[in-house]
Amino acid sequence: MFKAIVIDKDDSGYRATLKDVEDSALPPGDVTVRVAYSTINYKDGLALTGKSPVVRKFPLHAGIDFAGTVQASDDARFKVGDEVLLNGFGVGESHSGGLAQKARVKADWLLPLPAGLSARQAMAIGTAGYTAMLCVLALERHLVLPENGDVLVTGANGGVGSIAITLLAKLGYRVVASTGRLQEADFLKSLGAAEVIARDELSAPGKPLAKERWAGVVDSVGSHTLANACASTRYGGTVAACGLAQGMDFPGSVAPFIMRGITLCGIDSVMAPMPVRKAAWRRLAAELDLARLETLTREIPLGDAVQAGADILAGRIRGRVVVNVNA
Repeated sequence: MFKAIVIDKDDSGYRATLKDVEDSALPPGDVTVRVAYSTINYKDGLALTGKSPVVRKFPLHAGIDFAGTVQASDDARFKVGDEVLLNGFGVGESHSGGLAQKARVKADWLLPLPAGLSARQAMAIGTAGYTAMLCVLALERHLVLPENGDVLVTGANGGVGSIAITLLAKLGYRVVASTGRLQEADFLKSLGAAEVIARDELSAPGKPLAKERWAGVVDSVGSHTLANACASTRYGGTVAACGLAQGMDFPGSVAPFIMRGITLCGIDSVMAPMPVRKAAWRRLAAELDLARLETLTREIPLGDAVQAGADILAGRIRGRVVVNVNA
């Protein structure tokens, strides 16, 4: 038997509970992994609380990420003892996931743990940090260079935002962090932000075109924040959109795209093809400041994961939370 956060839904309601479960509860898959660490992302918060219909199969073991060691494998690409990690592919949504001491998944979904990263560091990065790297790659692909001007990062205290700041600052960009928690300004500056602005500057309805401010944007918020970020992006700039914490709507105008030639890049971390994933994780292992990563990370035991899911939705978590599933 092993411990897992089990999400269930029936006539008595929706619930996420730490349980002891049998190995027979594991879903079909090519590789069984003894999980070492998982993490709490915004989507995990939605799944654990039921605030959004993220989970599509019941009962299900929660957790969209994990890192651990191969325990059994029917696929030649992985052997017993290999260290691996997983992000997305519907794990924690329609396939049991990583907030558990064991997981069984398709081999096609697994990545070897990148050299230079421990399992704990990989989960300190997690889907949030991997998504931040995908955003940085999108900016680079569209030739947003440090000398072009400021890069805005919204939702700066969250997982995507905090790691995006850390990455961009190390790469030489001048980063402006947008947050609803201005009391955390010193923390954001310690990660590399040159300037911190209030969320209110971007979160209310705005004009179709505003003063040009940003060469690039990493947005994890959506809704009015994304629309205003686009409206204030400089000519030829690029906005990488990867989240919807404020909402799924886009109450904006085509004006920035037509009159300023900006680009809006949608960033999908769940089903990104394996070559893209490998490139992102190689860059993370090579370029992320691991000392700074540690300063924005805290560790919790598996039994605290459900509460952490509620906390991340309520904005009570800054940076990253690593879940030690064996603690």
